[in-house]
Amino acid sequence: MARVLSEQEIVRRDALKGLRAMGVEPFPAAEFPVTHKSTQINTNFDDNPEAFAEVCLAGRLMTKRIMGKASFGVLADPHGKIQIYVNRDELCPGEDKTLYNGLFKKLLDIGDFIGLKGKVFRTQTGEISVNVKELTFLSKALRPLPVVKTDDSGKVHDAFSDPELRYRQRYVDLVVNDHVKDTFIKRTRIINTMRSIFDEAGYLEVETPILQPIAGGAAARPFMTHHNALDMPLYLRVANELYLKRLIVGGFEGVYEFAKDFRNEGMDRTHNPEFTVMEIYVAYKDYNWMMRFVENMLERVANQVKGQTKTMVGENEIDFAAPYARVPILKAIEEHTGHNLLGKGEDETREIARSLGLEVDETMGYGKLVDEIFGEKCEHNYIQPTFITDYPVEMSPLCKKHRDDDRLTERFELFINGKEVANAYSELNDPIDQRERFEEQLRLSEKGDDEAMFIDQDFLRALEYGMPPTSGLGIGIDRLTMMLTNQSSIQEVLFFPQMRPEKFEAAPKPADFVKIGVPQDWAEHVIAAGFGTVAQLREAKPTAVHQKLNGFRKKNKLDIPALQLDEVEAWMN
Repeated sequence: MARVLSEQEIVRRDALKGLRAMGVEPFPAAEFPVTHKSTQINTNFDDNPEAFAEVCLAGRLMTKRIMGKASFGVLADPHGKIQIYVNRDELCPGEDKTLYNGLFKKLLDIGDFIGLKGKVFRTQTGEISVNVKELTFLSKALRPLPVVKTDDSGKVHDAFSDPELRYRQRYVDLVVNDHVKDTFIKRTRIINTMRSIFDEAGYLEVETPILQPIAGGAAARPFMTHHNALDMPLYLRVANELYLKRLIVGGFEGVYEFAKDFRNEGMDRTHNPEFTVMEIYVAYKDYNWMMRFVENMLERVANQVKGQTKTMVGENEIDFAAPYARVPILKAIEEHTGHNLLGKGEDETREIARSLGLEVDETMGYGKLVDEIFGEKCEHNYIQPTFITDYPVEMSPLCKKHRDDDRLTERFELFINGKEVANAYSELNDPIDQRERFEEQLRLSEKGDDEAMFIDQDFLRALEYGMPPTSGLGIGIDRLTMMLTNQSSIQEVLFFPQMRPEKFEAAPKPADFVKIGVPQDWAEHVIAAGFGTVAQLREAKPTAVHQKLNGFRKKNKLDIPALQLDEVEAWMN
């Protein structure tokens, strides 16, 4: 769909034509051989200057300062930034100075990609720079980047900081805001460190279906789609738990998956409908072993990402060093509300929730009521890493009953800075008990709970073949990354968070302007001059429009008659 171009975009398209007129391809296909990185040069130049007598770099031009026969600029490659020095006579040693006077000075814009060869040196002010001997044009940027400036005191001006723009145009955000790229590098380091720990333990990374006939493994509202060839409904997975446990039945000692899960629920600063979770299941282990495994793993992850176990999360300093506190959930509720819910019935628990000022309804069973009370009255108190343990049976349909109290389960959730980060069980492997738990979930669904689990008959069949004692864990990668990068919004740790569709305005049509009296041969030039709509044209003063359009005609050497003021005035009626 065509659109109105800004003045800067028009200038850049003119430069594009100029490059081609010079015989320079603005979007060449050939490989450009890079020999050095900016960070490599900046870090190692002083130790061995001779090693950088000839370098070849490529990247995006971020600044350009023309100073007659010599110019300075800043080149940004995927690793950092470095200053470049371009001298006309060194870049163009012969009589033809077109490469400098034409291409570099006039046709090369901020944001364009270039390749260069040259020698590294220090300027008189001490700046490590590349003296450019050869320059190759690699790609033309047709839109101008936001110009973010930092003064000598370090203060940032004209920052590209609007959240909606940043999330919609992450590609621009990554270019102009250096700290953003660092967040995502740390995210990858978190995942890679966890993967190394699992691989060292001998566990197998696997893949399980995203499209599932039953949305099982978690109490959540699923996304639904339809498979045309099989003429059947399918769900985007809300969890990968049941498939991973099938693999434990099949004989693997430990399996794990970094998975994309999907839940058709609310969106806020800590929830996105598409999110990343790591789930791992290990045979012959229980939730006590898993707590030790998790705290040691997160201590190592923090050291790898931060260089230490302590990190700031908002105003709180969090220490990921093991061991972590263990607090049973019902004791936590009693401590923070004064109510002991152990053995209480559903109706009594509902009345306690109401007495605490919570909004609850008749569709909520005992487990969901306990979850609501803990979530509203307790979880925000757990700032340092804390395992909340021993959940009621009604809250954990896939978890083994507690060995000392069959009203509870062997489950923990890890809370950090008042937020749940991980969830783990001694997995339920009794198929008869599991069927009863599923049937209770079905009763909740019939009462109106749209997050209750489905009955997965194939999973029950798998359990009937026998599953060894197993512990399973799920960790939210997005939330963990938020904490280890000190971000308060999940959108900051997702490259492309979910957003409402962007509305693009249709380009104006020359015919719209012809209707109000603009000559046919002038209509498209009125649009090109910056008047996107008839209303916008009529908002301007006739004298200003007259002056701007005739100036546009002169600048672009248009072979059409100049406009008279009375003509322009007639368009305004």
